[in-house]
Amino acid sequence: MILVLDVGNTNIVLGVYKDKNLLVEWRLSTDVLRSADEYGIQVMTLFSQKKLNLEEVKGCIISSVVPSIMYSLEHMIKKYFEIAPLVVGPGVKTGINIKYDNPREVGADRIVNAVAAHEIYKRALVIIDFGTATTFCAIRANGDYLGGTICPGLKISSEALFQKASKLPRVELIKPQSLICKNTVSSMQAGIVYGYIGQVSYIVSKIKSELMELGEEEPLVVATGGLAKLISEECSNVDVINPFLTLEGLRIIYEKNTSQ
Repeated sequence: MILVLDVGNTNIVLGVYKDKNLLVEWRLSTDVLRSADEYGIQVMTLFSQKKLNLEEVKGCIISSVVPSIMYSLEHMIKKYFEIAPLVVGPGVKTGINIKYDNPREVGADRIVNAVAAHEIYKRALVIIDFGTATTFCAIRANGDYLGGTICPGLKISSEALFQKASKLPRVELIKPQSLICKNTVSSMQAGIVYGYIGQVSYIVSKIKSELMELGEEEPLVVATGGLAKLISEECSNVDVINPFLTLEGLRIIYEKNTSQ
């Protein structure tokens, strides 16, 4: 078995694979103040609940956009699993060509998503990852990672409205049935959610056009991340929702770097 960890600004997503099968997936809060032992106890508890044996984990891979948490996580893996984790970064084989001005600036999560989508779908792609920030990535059919767009995430946008407008409350992120709303909460929900849907649709359509101007066939649009379903269901130009895209990418990268 291998343990895969995707460390985001809000959550750490963990998965356990046996061969190519995802056995289980968990989500923990990202907390840079938590120690290696605190994370270790949490992970041991999760394994125990699913009756999984820590000793059967023979490998681990981590992608992270939170550098300050890495010491605790790497130390936890070494102490509780007695293995050294592979960390996605410079020098790790990915199978894609990063065409960014400075490849080191590309977030590990974006690279991992690109690896998974390229391996699974084998065509030109637009990948949307709905996380703390929402990222849009453009990949050519040959595996060239061209770059993309970064926007404030849906929760960030909602929180900013609550914090900066003194009379507006914090609201649940759900889609009202109508945009002509009769109360403040529904009005905010409609503006936040449907406004975000419009933003996503427009950005996707522009990126698709730019890829096709480069000679690519119409790209497949793949969405992932915690809020992918909420937004993508209303976006006619999103083709696939793959909630496990990042975990799949981590598994694929691990295999590329450990197979003989």
